[in-house]
Amino acid sequence: MNIKIAYIGGGSKAWARRFMQDLALDAELSGEVALYDIDRPAAERNRMIAERIHAKPQAKAHFRYTVADRLEQALTGADFVIISILPGTFREMRTDVHLPEQYGIYQSVGDTAGPGGVLRALRTVPAYEGFARSIQCCCPDAWVLNLTNPMSILVKTLYRVFPGIKAFGCCHEVFHTQDFLCCVLKEMTGQQAQRRDIYTDASGINHFTWITQARYRDTDLLALLPGFMERYFESGYYEHGSAQQWTWDTFAYGNRVKMDLFRRYGALAAAGDRHLAEFVDRSWYLKDAETVRRWHFGLTTVAWREENQRRLIQESEEMAREEREIPLAPSGEELVRLIRGLLGLEVVVSNVNLPNRGQMPGIPEGAIVETNCIFTNGFADPIVSRPLPAGALALVRRCSDNLDLLDEGIAQRSRDKILASFRNQALCSGLTLEESEELFDRMCDAVRNADFPI
Repeated sequence: MNIKIAYIGGGSKAWARRFMQDLALDAELSGEVALYDIDRPAAERNRMIAERIHAKPQAKAHFRYTVADRLEQALTGADFVIISILPGTFREMRTDVHLPEQYGIYQSVGDTAGPGGVLRALRTVPAYEGFARSIQCCCPDAWVLNLTNPMSILVKTLYRVFPGIKAFGCCHEVFHTQDFLCCVLKEMTGQQAQRRDIYTDASGINHFTWITQARYRDTDLLALLPGFMERYFESGYYEHGSAQQWTWDTFAYGNRVKMDLFRRYGALAAAGDRHLAEFVDRSWYLKDAETVRRWHFGLTTVAWREENQRRLIQESEEMAREEREIPLAPSGEELVRLIRGLLGLEVVVSNVNLPNRGQMPGIPEGAIVETNCIFTNGFADPIVSRPLPAGALALVRRCSDNLDLLDEGIAQRSRDKILASFRNQALCSGLTLEESEELFDRMCDAVRNADFPI
């Protein structure tokens, strides 16, 4: 099947490479991938890497990779649009993550919730307003797959600017929780399963999604959790390695936050602990560095991100120059499977972010929610999720309403509404009114540029 894919952020250091590998392994797809990036040399490197991948004997697909000079050139005629960008630079992110520490606010990620999430949204939403207008002009019937954070408000922006858009947000955090549940199954029953072998009912907002039902054949996986927690709550348990991996791997965690929330609310929060901790009062899991260590996760510093980016760029350069081998194996991500579902090549059920059209009870219509969705023959139809327990719903509802307020404030370029959303971030609890406004103004001043919306 011949298709055109436009990849905005085509110089991506990680997502693009995984996507190119998965695409190369699909024998039923062919066509063009148009890479567009404001960092054109990075997109050129990805083009050369893609050509090496598709030249491998085990590659099955036939795709031509091009680098577009303009966004409109990449979008024209596209059947699918993938957006994966880094909003701004790590200079701005250093402000997002570390300036709030002067006010006692620690952020383990800083790209979705909390002060960092708000500032990142202020930088990114104007770009997405432009993307939505360009998509409406150049390829209004294309399916748009967003990978960029903050996920919820960016999907909201695409629909706000172009109501007829066919867009959804993709996130792999739920996949890791499904892996965790497979570990629970093995530890408690001896049965082995892969994450796609189990069914999970998920609902919430991105990075704060909850699993209310999980089954493997006739086994209720959530019913196994109390016994599993008796064994592993104190020590922690990491589905992808050692329980102590969080001490040296900034992305690892012990799932103690996840297990604690399950014990208190009766549903399994379906993201890594680093994300979950940012959606609740900072005194719970992010009070200080010692509290973070006690809950077995870490604070991902911007210095680490900068060093990791340098490593990834070096890898890309070596791959493009044919000085480093490029592996060709399935990545475990879902992008190509979702495309296959939309093309009618298979039926796919996966969790994605879409406007609420009734699929998540207890959340207003139009809010961006993350639930299961069925992809088949040109349709992406949300599946109605089970209601969340009241306590969990109250936590999610506060965050969802606050996202809608932030979206309204940015759309109207209203400082008062944006500041109100900033103050209402769970991580800002404990700040006085004066402190929250001072922090907001300092963060804005540190990263302000001509495109800043206030």
